[in-house]
Amino acid sequence: MKRHNVLVVVDAQNDFITGSLANPVANERVPVIADIIRDYDWDLIVTTYDTHQPDYLKTKEGEKLPVPHCIYMEHGWQLDDRIIDALETVFKRENGPQQISVYKPTFGSEELVDHIWDYCEFEPADEVNIVMCGFCTDICVVSNALILKANFYNFGDIKVVANACAGVTPESHEAALTTMRMCQIDVVETL
Repeated sequence: MKRHNVLVVVDAQNDFITGSLANPVANERVPVIADIIRDYDWDLIVTTYDTHQPDYLKTKEGEKLPVPHCIYMEHGWQLDDRIIDALETVFKRENGPQQISVYKPTFGSEELVDHIWDYCEFEPADEVNIVMCGFCTDICVVSNALILKANFYNFGDIKVVANACAGVTPESHEAALTTMRMCQIDVVETL
């Protein structure tokens, strides 16, 4: 039996931290995410990117959230430099983790599931330990956590690190954590 340790860093992009949807709590949580990246033995690190095109305001999401953000290849779409530094540190290590990036045009991503399945190449007794962190707890983190739980419920654990996430508001962050707990996703304060 093999246990695969997978870290999913959800949308740790400039626009959610200091850009068009800036959040001071997210900015405070970036060093926590960077430490999680550096301080644990991951087999795979997946970074997701909220990814929109210049016509974002004409999309269904843009009609409901009329703030252009995470426009592909613009500064706001890029990962925060502190996250990039942490990733570069671990990828330089001998026997460092594999890395996959997922560009997602909506909140949750089935492609994320496909990449983890493909990477793990499950044997019947294998398990996966998926740890999640990032932004926004109440939108993209919860959406992807629920998708992963639905697909990997028989193969291991999904864990969300609360102090390595930030929601749109503190109240919506807590509501998302409650939702995930109710769906049997392990929510831990720290890792």
